[in-house]
Amino acid sequence: MAFQLFRVVVRDLAKPKIGCARVSSSFSTLQPNASDEADVPSLPPFNYEPRPYNGPRADEIFEKRKKFLGPSLFHFYQKPINIVEGKMQYLFDEDGRRYLDAFAGIVTVSCGHCHPVVLKAITEQSQLLQHATTIYLHHAIADFAEALASKMPGNLKVVYVVNSGTEANELAMLMARLYSDSLGMIALRNAYHGGSSNTIGLTALNTWKYPIPQGEIHHVVNPDPYRGIFGADAKCYAKDVQDHIDYGTSGKIAGYISETIQGVGGTIELAPGYLKMVYDIVRKAGGVCIADEVQTGFGRTGSHYWGFETQGVIPDIVTMAKGIGNGLPLGAVVTTPEIASVLAQKILFNTYGGNPVCSAGGLAVLKVIDEEKRQSHSADVGSHLLARLRDLQQQHDIIGDIRGRGLMVGVELVTDRTEKTPAKAETAVLFEKLRELGILVGKGGLHGNVFRIKPPMCFNKDDADFLVDALDYSMSKL
Repeated sequence: MAFQLFRVVVRDLAKPKIGCARVSSSFSTLQPNASDEADVPSLPPFNYEPRPYNGPRADEIFEKRKKFLGPSLFHFYQKPINIVEGKMQYLFDEDGRRYLDAFAGIVTVSCGHCHPVVLKAITEQSQLLQHATTIYLHHAIADFAEALASKMPGNLKVVYVVNSGTEANELAMLMARLYSDSLGMIALRNAYHGGSSNTIGLTALNTWKYPIPQGEIHHVVNPDPYRGIFGADAKCYAKDVQDHIDYGTSGKIAGYISETIQGVGGTIELAPGYLKMVYDIVRKAGGVCIADEVQTGFGRTGSHYWGFETQGVIPDIVTMAKGIGNGLPLGAVVTTPEIASVLAQKILFNTYGGNPVCSAGGLAVLKVIDEEKRQSHSADVGSHLLARLRDLQQQHDIIGDIRGRGLMVGVELVTDRTEKTPAKAETAVLFEKLRELGILVGKGGLHGNVFRIKPPMCFNKDDADFLVDALDYSMSKL
C-alpha cells in the first residue's frame, strides 16, 4: 500500500509543548514536572521531510484574509495555524511542525494528502488539457462516470458531474421535484446539506441558516439513538414521517433526503432500520428517496462502500462530493435513467462539471481506494479506534457517547451523563490541547461538543493509538 512507504522511523520535527496555549486556567496554569513530560504522547514516526517554507507568516496571512475575504469565514484555534504542506495523513505548518490530520480537510481527503497516484493523474492531464466542456468529447469524464456507475447498486447508472456537495444536493432536489411533479421535500432535523439559497432550506442547524424563505421543505424528528426522543426505536421515528405527510402536506411529496451518518450534526448514525421504513413511506407518497453520501461514501464507513448500504436500502438518487476527489472541486449525482430523463426537457449545462483534470483525479481516487483496499483498512483501523475510545469512556465521565463506523467517528462530551448536558467549554479547551499535542480534529453538533474524527483513509493503528492517548492525557488534565 502506498501509505506504508512513508511509515518509517524519522526524527520528530517538533515536540509538543505543555501549557503553551493560554486557552483556560485548567491548562495554562499547569506546571509539568519531569514525569509529566515523559508521559506526553508523541506522534508516530513518519519518513518525510517537508520543504523549507519561506512564504508569508500566519499573522500576515490572517490580516490579509480579514481585509480581503468575507467576514463570514471562521477559523479553528485561538491562534490560527498556517498549513503549508501535506503528505498522506499528516499536515505541516510554516515552521515544519507535523500534525496528525484527523479531520481530512473536513472529511475530504480520502486517499491521503498529495497521494502520488492522484497527483500523477492530475499532473499528466493538466499538461495535456486543463479545460474543455461537455460540448466537446473527452474520454476523462466518460471514463470517470463509467467507473463511478460500476460502484452503484440497482439501476443507479446515470451520472451528473458537478463541483461540490451543495451543488449535487441542489440538482438532486431539482430532479425530485420535476420527476414527482410536487414541491414538498422532507429532511431531518440536525441535517446539513449545503449553504446555497436552496440547500440552506434542507439544512436544519440554526448556526448554518440565514433568515430567508426556505420553500416547501419540512423537517422531521431526527432518529438519533443517543439524544432522540424515541431512543433507537426506528419505528416511532418513521411514524413521525408518516404523520408529517398526513398532516403537514397535501399527501404528496417530491422527495426525502438524509445523510446516513450526519456529519456536521455531530456524527449521528440513524437508528437501525429507519431508512427502510421511511423509503417505503416516501415512495407511497409519490416521492423519491435521496441519499446524501457527501461524507459517508467511498468506503469510509468500513463495513460498506456507501453509507446507505448500512441501512439495507437502495435510493433513487445519490449525491456525493468531498472524498470523491481527495481535495479536488468535484461532486456527482447518480440516479436512474427514468429519473434522469426529466432533465432532458430543457438544457442542463455545467461549465466546470467533469472537466478533464477533476475527472482524471476522480478516476485515480476510485482506483486508489480499490487497489489499496481502503474500505477494509477503514473497517480494521476504525474498529481498533472505536474499541480504544470506548475503553477511554470508562475512565472519563466527560465522554457521553462514542459512535460511528470505520473512520467516521464521533466523541460527544457532556458535563452530566444523565442529563447529557453539552460540555461546550470543556470541548473548546480540549480542542486547543489536542492541537498543542499535534492533532487536528473537527467539531460538530449544534453545541459544538462533539469531536469529529474523520481522517484520511491511510490513517493507521499507530495514529489511532496516539490520538486516544492524547485524548486521555488531555482529559486527565481537566
